[in-house]
Amino acid sequence: MLTESTVENMFRQLMKTEDRNEETFEKAEELLEVELRPESPLRHRLTVELEELRTLATKS
Repeated sequence: MLTESTVENMFRQLMKTEDRNEETFEKAEELLEVELRPESPLRHRLTVELEELRTLATKS
């Protein structure tokens, strides 16, 4: 299991790209599910952020 800091950095790198697609979102979701405990506040926060970014991408 990675540290929360490492997971957050990896998540930010994935989301940094302008050409985010469903594959990018799936990688980020898998990262959160595999590396963070279900009760982790960071997991909750990044999951909410991921869903918001996914919604924005589908509107574009």
